[in-house]
Amino acid sequence: MPKSATFVVFGTRPEIIKLSPVIKEFKKRNIGIKSIHTGQHYSFRMDKIFFDDFKLPDPDYILGVGSGTHAVQTGQILIRIEKIFLKEKPCVVIAEGDTNSVLAAALGAAKLGIKVAHIEAGLRSYDREMPEEINRILTDHISDYLFAPTKISKDNLLSEGINKNHIYLTGNTIVDSVLANIETAKKNSRILSSLKLTNGNYLLLTVHRQENVDNREKLQRIILCIKELCRKYMIVLPVHPRTTKKLKQFDLIEKTRKIRNLKIIESVGYYDFLTLEANAKLILTDSGGIQEEACILKVPCVTLRDNTERPETVSIGANIVAGTEKRSIFSAVEEMMKRQRKWKHPFGNGTSARKIVDILVK
Repeated sequence: MPKSATFVVFGTRPEIIKLSPVIKEFKKRNIGIKSIHTGQHYSFRMDKIFFDDFKLPDPDYILGVGSGTHAVQTGQILIRIEKIFLKEKPCVVIAEGDTNSVLAAALGAAKLGIKVAHIEAGLRSYDREMPEEINRILTDHISDYLFAPTKISKDNLLSEGINKNHIYLTGNTIVDSVLANIETAKKNSRILSSLKLTNGNYLLLTVHRQENVDNREKLQRIILCIKELCRKYMIVLPVHPRTTKKLKQFDLIEKTRKIRNLKIIESVGYYDFLTLEANAKLILTDSGGIQEEACILKVPCVTLRDNTERPETVSIGANIVAGTEKRSIFSAVEEMMKRQRKWKHPFGNGTSARKIVDILVK
């Protein structure tokens, strides 16, 4: 593979987390690789802590697209990234996940005849109202290398008529990241002491999905449910910028801040967040990646959505999809509190990055 022939594109923190093992594997083999930060969720300045945690080089290109509608965001990335591809002429572009950054990178590369490698291919919620579902499907069908994390995701791709010779079962690079960083997180993170928390004495909550926070009624319902849960449990909420924006827009921010036993904190680095996950009694989330991390760390999870593209976490008993209604959330929390943490996660053994790079090198 020629020098600088490979480009990796990311625009959100979960993508940085899952692509970091792949970038490191390329570097380990002295294979040229360049990166593009689209700035879909955060500016690079805000993401710098993740690059420092993972000891990654700064991106070669920073697009700084910021927030906007799906059309604006995808279009801006596509326009800016095409110029880079025309200049650099990569032989393969790697993207991970289901964001607008992924779709724009894949579409921009495919239109120029550049090979597309999609990490975490084949995930399906079968809910076309989710923008991420559209991104997944379109990206998978224009990709040349589809790296499926589980057998279910591989079977999804085959059922859609994708050539089996383009599909590779590799496991999920999130396992690589968790295994590589959990011990360092235990040694270096001071987040528990700073928040006066101890192992198992709190629940961890994250909520940021469009279908939850952009809907005033649904967001208010979630907040009222959290208020009820806080009568029994301490809850820690690292608040996403999108969620903060919507809480303010819907005049819910003060009500949320006044909830007793709810610790609202700013977004934190990976070591601190991994520590919060690993020591939580239970995790409530609408994030796909956090469902996976909870499963890997053997922490019970309740998903605040009506569906999941990670059904494996549910089938092995690590997760319950509860929706956003109070009764179903309380029932799921009660059920998951009782479950023994004996499940074995289905996402591989931490060698996914090596397998992916092996395939691309061949």
